[in-house]
Amino acid sequence: MPQMMPLSWLTLYIFFIMMLMMFSFTNYYSFIPLPSSTSKTISIKTLNWKW
Repeated sequence: MPQMMPLSWLTLYIFFIMMLMMFSFTNYYSFIPLPSSTSKTISIKTLNWKW
């Protein structure tokens, strides 16, 4: 089984961490919340389970 040198593992780790952070930041900052002028009530339906 071929082995990689430790520096290569470190660069791969840093590369994937940076990609994950960039992906997370772009997803976080690309979300645009829509202003809701009307207040909506949430209807909750209760369900009685009969086992």
